[in-house]
Amino acid sequence: MTALGFTVKSGWARSVLLAGPPNAPRVVDSLRVELSDPSKPESRQPYHDGFGTARAAGDELTQLVDSAVRFGRRSVMNLIEQYKKEGHQVAGIGLVVGSLVDPERLGNSHVRIHALEGQLFRGIVVDGAVQSSLAYTIWRERDLYPDAITRLKRSNTELRRALTQLGLPLAASWRAEHKVAALAAWLVLSG
Repeated sequence: MTALGFTVKSGWARSVLLAGPPNAPRVVDSLRVELSDPSKPESRQPYHDGFGTARAAGDELTQLVDSAVRFGRRSVMNLIEQYKKEGHQVAGIGLVVGSLVDPERLGNSHVRIHALEGQLFRGIVVDGAVQSSLAYTIWRERDLYPDAITRLKRSNTELRRALTQLGLPLAASWRAEHKVAALAAWLVLSG
């Protein structure tokens, strides 16, 4: 059994595929997944129109968002399909995001822009999961460790040590974004 974790960023996500029993998971793969079309660099931050300025509603914004949705959904679905072809039984997906705040409730326009992009790219990964018939769970990053400590019955120190150990086969490329994606996958593996 495997589970796939994603740390969602603006225009991309870090994915980590974990396998094994919940008490001894191991990393199978870790990739950067593009969620925006590289041929349209503005689709990485479609709601931005320059530093701190919101892009006006209209055709350009619609085209950029649509481009990101099409490209990102295909990226996520292709990744899941590839894992299935390799024989991995993916139990589900765990997503880690910075915020779940409704962008319309935010007064600061620059913060609202970031929230809109967070909502967009989170939605792209969710849509890829749904289209691939996989269950998903979303965690805010600040809630992930407290939830994991409770559900995995490990102290904060034990959990952080275990996450560091998980990344040893990947050596220098194991950073915070990898660890939280792995932890989300681990929680999915744990049920």
